[in-house]
Amino acid sequence: MLEYLSSLSTQMDYKGQKLSEQMFYGIIFFFFSAVVGYVAAQFGWTVYIVIAGFACSCLLTLPLWPTYRQHPMKWLPVQDLGTEDKKSGDRKIKRRAKNN
Repeated sequence: MLEYLSSLSTQMDYKGQKLSEQMFYGIIFFFFSAVVGYVAAQFGWTVYIVIAGFACSCLLTLPLWPTYRQHPMKWLPVQDLGTEDKKSGDRKIKRRAKNN
């Protein structure tokens, strides 16, 4: 079971993030406009509709669906910096000349 979970992708591309955010706002706006509860003068209905909208938006936007991973970023290949590592003591300290 753990091998299956570790094989799942955990990264979302930028376009997928934008789509997820737009879907979240759209669903929340659709369910938040709970005019039914207002017109019926039932505050309980309004609360249930808003909670249902939040649950629906979480179900559709929080998991990493394949829709959010269609545009992967192309990273540059790793470059070898060489074996010469500079130590912090190798740097020369520059001092300013005092002007009188």
